[in-house]
Amino acid sequence: MPGEFSAVVTGASSGIGRAIATAIARTGGSVCLVGRDQARLDSAAEDARTTARSVLIHAADLSDDSNIYALSQRLEQEFAGLDAVVHCAGAYAAGSLEKTSVQQLDIMYRMNVRLPYALTQALLPLLKIRHGQIVFINSSQGLHAGANAGLFAASQHALKAMADSLRAEINDQGIRVLSVYPGRTATPRMKAIYEKEGKPYHPDLLLQPEDVAEIVLDTLRLPRTAEITNLEIRPLIKSY
Repeated sequence: MPGEFSAVVTGASSGIGRAIATAIARTGGSVCLVGRDQARLDSAAEDARTTARSVLIHAADLSDDSNIYALSQRLEQEFAGLDAVVHCAGAYAAGSLEKTSVQQLDIMYRMNVRLPYALTQALLPLLKIRHGQIVFINSSQGLHAGANAGLFAASQHALKAMADSLRAEINDQGIRVLSVYPGRTATPRMKAIYEKEGKPYHPDLLLQPEDVAEIVLDTLRLPRTAEITNLEIRPLIKSY
């Protein structure tokens, strides 16, 4: 990855998104960190700035279409093109199909499907300039839906379908599309999930955000004669 490499990472304020942004920054390229929490973005940017050529911070709620437009306009001004878009932003909710409201399903769809759809559409012109890459951080639930995870899993299965279809549409334009399906990973969201489940939280037994980040970085570096399309990762020790 050359020093002029440029990427945008959503959900970059914590967890897997932050780890990926930091890993890309270590290559000496430019990275735009996108998230809703300004203070946490500032903290993540401090880590990234020690090695990156340049770091942009963009605090916004991308469930609002006007904010997607504003981000795409800013990136068009700041970068000559994009080498990678990494989708890490999203929402999680659990509950049985019998009792969970349709409104909750609507939220999952808007955050986990509509948002990456709209953002990808907005950034494709910049990706085409550099024959860039698109990475969707999905979930193990996007492949194997468990009990009480139907509304979240449905959105992740839809995200997989979107990525697969997009790959078939734009591969011939030199753009690679990767879906990553991590198992349980030691992130703030996962800690909250364990608390809700009433289970002890042992982050050392889970995937680490840095594990996922290193694998994503390796795929971005892959020679252009090959493409990884779907990548499933899980903790070595099954603790749930």
